[in-house]
Amino acid sequence: MEEKRKYPRTEINEPAYVSSGGSVMSCVVRNISTEGAAIDVENPAFVPPHFRLVMASDSSVYECKIAWIQRKRIGVTFVATPQDVDHPKDEREG
Repeated sequence: MEEKRKYPRTEINEPAYVSSGGSVMSCVVRNISTEGAAIDVENPAFVPPHFRLVMASDSSVYECKIAWIQRKRIGVTFVATPQDVDHPKDEREG
């Protein structure tokens, strides 16, 4: 099969959470790149088209949208940068 991704994915097999609208579901991130990831969930029918992926190890957050579903594996693309990157301090903080 021809590789269509711009960036290679790194195999990680780390626990994470699908978070949307106040509900949270556990998942496992099988691989990840700068543009997306593949996650395994118990029941893909309960995963909304857009959600937040929260990594259990460091609580980093990715805004995601579903690209494809194959059985219990979901391919997602990131629609925003991770929330744990270095951001300038809020100007209200002193």
